[in-house]
Amino acid sequence: MILLQVQQIVKNFGAETILENIKLEVQTNDRIALVGRNGAGKSTLLKIIAGQLSYDGGTISKPKHVQIGYLAQNTGLASTKTIWNEMLTAFTELQAMERDLRALETRLGEPAIYENKEQYDQTMKEYDLLQHAFKEQGGYQYEAEIRSVLHGLRFYEEDYGKLIESLSGGQKTRLALAKLLLARHDILILDEPTNHLDIATLSWLETYLQNYKGALLIVSHDRYFLDKVVNQVYEISRTHIDRYVGNYSRYLVQKQAKLEQQWKEFDKQQEKIAKLEDFVARNIVRASTTKRAQSRRKQLDKLDRLDRPQGDEKAAHFGFQFDRASGKDVLFVEDLAIGYAVDKRVSQQLTFDMKRHESIALVGPNGIGKSTFLKTLIGDIPALSGDFHFGTNVQIGYYDQEQAKLNSNKSILHELWDDYPELDEQAIRTTLGNFLFSDDDVLKVVNTLSGGEKARVALAKLTLIGANLLILDEPTNHLDIESKEVLEAALIDFEGTILFVSHDRYFINRIASKIVEMHPDHAQVYLGDYDYYQEKLAEQREHARLDAQNQPVVAEEKQLTTAKQAFHLDKEQQKILRQKKRKLEEIEVQMEETDGKISEIEHELLDPAIYQDHEAAYARTEQLDTLKQLSEDLMEEWTILSEELEE
Repeated sequence: MILLQVQQIVKNFGAETILENIKLEVQTNDRIALVGRNGAGKSTLLKIIAGQLSYDGGTISKPKHVQIGYLAQNTGLASTKTIWNEMLTAFTELQAMERDLRALETRLGEPAIYENKEQYDQTMKEYDLLQHAFKEQGGYQYEAEIRSVLHGLRFYEEDYGKLIESLSGGQKTRLALAKLLLARHDILILDEPTNHLDIATLSWLETYLQNYKGALLIVSHDRYFLDKVVNQVYEISRTHIDRYVGNYSRYLVQKQAKLEQQWKEFDKQQEKIAKLEDFVARNIVRASTTKRAQSRRKQLDKLDRLDRPQGDEKAAHFGFQFDRASGKDVLFVEDLAIGYAVDKRVSQQLTFDMKRHESIALVGPNGIGKSTFLKTLIGDIPALSGDFHFGTNVQIGYYDQEQAKLNSNKSILHELWDDYPELDEQAIRTTLGNFLFSDDDVLKVVNTLSGGEKARVALAKLTLIGANLLILDEPTNHLDIESKEVLEAALIDFEGTILFVSHDRYFINRIASKIVEMHPDHAQVYLGDYDYYQEKLAEQREHARLDAQNQPVVAEEKQLTTAKQAFHLDKEQQKILRQKKRKLEEIEVQMEETDGKISEIEHELLDPAIYQDHEAAYARTEQLDTLKQLSEDLMEEWTILSEELEE
C-alpha cells in the first residue's frame, strides 16, 4: 500500500534552488535512507514531507488515515512531567479505552444492570467489543512496551520519576526518540536519530527499527546503521534525486556501476557524433556527396545528446604528515583514575599501553569517561591517581569534538595563519582549499560557521601540526559520509599512531587495530577491529549463558575461538608489517636523495666562485648542516624500523 507520494517538489531559498523535480514514494514497511552531502537538502525535504516547511512547486499526497511522526536533529523533549507520565501520553487512546472498560465493569456490578437481562446483555456485549479492541491495540502490553523502549535508550526504573526538565540535553533527545517510537506512526521520519547514542544503544535501536511495523524515512551519516536498517536509498545531489534498491553498501555498488554505464554510453555517442561531423565536414561541399552529408547533418540535429556524466561532487582531500617518528613505545597508562574531582571519579584502574603504528579505539557507554580520558592525556584535566607517560619523540595532535577553541572572531584564514605565521598566505589558502574553503570562503568568521565547517577547520589545523600521535575525540561528528570517507583514507595512510573515541562503528572498523573497552574499574583490551570486538562480546555472552546452565564449553568451540584470535592477530600483524616495509622503502628513497644533495653542495663548496663569495658559501654551509641533520634523523628512523622488521 502506498502511504506517501512526493511528486515534482521544488524548493527555493531566495534565488537559490535547493530541491528540484523531487520524486519519492513510501510504501508499507519501506525502510528508506535519504543520503547526500551536507547542504544537499536532505533535512529540508524531511521538513517538507512532515509539514514543517512550505515548498514552491509539486505535490505531496497521502491517505487521510496515515499518520507521520517526525524527529528533527537534536530535538529535546520539552515537558514538565516525569519520564513515566510523559511516555504514557503516547497511549492516550488506550488509556481512555481502559477507563471505559473500568466504567463498564462498574456498571456490570450495579443491581439495576445485572438484574435486567436485556441491559446486562447489551452492556456485556459492549464490554466484550471494547475489551477485544483494547487487546488488539496492545492495551495489555503498552506499559511493558514503555519499559522496554526506555530500557533500550538507557533509562531505568529508578529514572521513571525524574522530571524531564531536570535532565541533560542528550537525555531529552533520547526521550524525544523514545516517545516517537512508542507512538506507532505509519511513517516514522528520523533526522540523524543516532546522534548522542552510544554503541550499545545504537545496536538496540537497529533491532527495534528492523521490527518496526510502520515505514521508515531516515537521514543518517552512520553507514553501519544504514546497512542494518534500510532496504532502499534515495540520493540527493545537485538539487535532484535518484533511487537505489538495497542497503547503503549495495547503493555504493549500484551508484558506481551506473556512473560507469553512463560514461560508456556518453563515450559511444561522442564517437558517433565525431564520425558524423567529420563526414559532413568532408563531404558537404562535394556535389556527389552533398545529399549524404545533409542526411548526416539531419541525424546530428535530431540526436538527443547525452550530458557529460557527473561523478561525485568536489570532496575534501588531505593527509597527515610528520617530520620525526616517535619511539617504539608511545604511551603507558598504569592504574589511572580519571574524573573532575576525587569524589566524582568516572573510571579508575585503567591500565594499557600503546605502540607505534597502532590505532586504538576507546569504546564504552556514554558517561564512562572516554573524552575525559583524552583530556587527561593532553593535560586539560589532571589525573586523580595512577600514572601515564608518553614515549620518546611523541608529538601530539588533538581533535576536540566540541571544537571549544574554535569560537574566535577571526576569519578562517587568520585562524590558521596566526598559528602558523611562518607559512605564506598561499600555503594557508592551499590547505584550506583542500578542505573546500576557497576564494572568499576563507574570510568567513569562525564563530559563525556550522558544525560541519568548524570540523573541517579543526582538521585543517590538525594537518599542519606535524604530529606523530593523533588523539581524536569523535572526529566524524558533523561530517557527511563523503567527508568521513576522505578522513578514513587519510588516517589509513597515516604512518603514525592514533588514539580515538568514536560512536561510528563503520569508522572504528576501518581505522582500529585494537579496541580498549572502558569500564568503571578497569580497561579491557581486544586485539582487532570492531567486528572482532563484537565477536568476542558474543562469545563472552555465550560462555556466560553456558556457565549459567552449568554446561561445559565444548573443546571444539575453544579451538575455534583460538583460531579466530590467531587469524585476527596475524591479520593485524601483517597490516603493520606492510606499513613498516612501505615506510622503510620511502626512507631509503629519502636517504638517497638527501645524500645526493649533500654531495652536490660539498662539490659546490670546492668551487672558487662559491667559497670566495662569503654569502654564497654561508648559505650553502647552512643548507649542508640542515641536510646532514636530516640524514642523521632518517638513518635513526631507518635503524629503528629495520630492527623491528628483524624481530
